Amino acid sequence: MTTSPSMNARDWLMLTVLSVIWGGSFFFTGISVRELPPFTIVAARVGLAALALLVGLKLAGISMPRAPKIWLAFFGMGLLNNMIPFSLIVWGQGHIASGLASILNATTPLFGVVVAHLLTRDEKMTGGRLAGTIVGFAGVALMIGPSALSGFGSHLMAELAVLGAAFSYSFAGVYGRRFKAMGINPIVTATGQISASAVLMIPISLVVERPWTLAAPGLPTMAALVAIALISTALAYIIFFRILASAGATNLMLVTFLIPVSAILLGWLFLGEVLAPQHFIGMATIVAGLVLIDGRLPRRLFGPSTRGTLSN
Repeated sequence: MTTSPSMNARDWLMLTVLSVIWGGSFFFTGISVRELPPFTIVAARVGLAALALLVGLKLAGISMPRAPKIWLAFFGMGLLNNMIPFSLIVWGQGHIASGLASILNATTPLFGVVVAHLLTRDEKMTGGRLAGTIVGFAGVALMIGPSALSGFGSHLMAELAVLGAAFSYSFAGVYGRRFKAMGINPIVTATGQISASAVLMIPISLVVERPWTLAAPGLPTMAALVAIALISTALAYIIFFRILASAGATNLMLVTFLIPVSAILLGWLFLGEVLAPQHFIGMATIVAGLVLIDGRLPRRLFGPSTRGTLSN
C-alpha cells in the first residue's frame, strides 16, 4: 500500500497564503472583463508576470535551463495550468457572477482526487480523502449561499467553461510533479511555466482580439491587470510549486476550498462586509473537510484503517 504525501504546518501556512492571493484573482478578473476581452487579459497577465519573474531571476543570478526536454515540460504545464484554465475562467466570468465561478472552481479537488488516483502511485484515493473533498465542497456552497446559485443553468456554456478550467487544473497538479523529479527550483519552474504561457497566449491575443484597436482601459483596469500579474500569478506560482514539491498534487488543490474563505474574511476585515451565520457554518464545514483529507486527527481517533485506499 502506498502512502500519500501529508501536509505539515509550513505547507498549511503556504496554502493559506496562496488562497488569499488567488482569492483576489476573481476580484481582479471581475474588474478587467468590463473593459477588455479574455485573451487580452490572459496575455497581459502571463506576459507581465513572466517579465517580472525573468527580471527577478536575472537580479538573483539564477539561469534558466536550456534543455529542450525541460522547456517541453514548461509548455505542457503552461498549457494545462495557465493558458486553458485562465482563458476559460476569464471568458466564463464575463457571463456569470464571481461567486458562482468560485463555487465551480472549487470542484478542482473533486476532479483532482480522481485524476491523482488514476495517474499516480503515491496519491491514491482514500475513503477519508474522498469524504473530506465532498464535505469541503459542500462547505464552499454553504458559505457562498444559495443566491450565488440563483442563475445556475442560465449561462450553461460559461458554467461548463469554469468546470473545464477546474478539470485542467487537476491534470496540471499531477503533471507538475515532474519538475521535482527533474530537480528544478520552484522559482525557475514558475518562471518557465509562465514564460511558456506568454509565448502561447500573446500571439493568440494579437491575432484574435487585436488589442491595439481597443479603447484604452481605465486606471482601475490597469491596476487590476498589474495586481493579477504580479501578485496572483508571479508570486502565487512560486508558492504553488513549493507546495506541489512538498505536499503533492491532491493536497495542493485544497486551495480552491480556502479561496472563498479568504475572500469573505478579507471583505469583512477591509470592506466592512457583514458575516452571516451561513459563513460560519460554511467555514466550519470546510475545516471539517480539510481535517478529513489531512487524515491525522481521524487516524488518532479511529485508528490507522482510515488510510486504506478505496481500491488496490
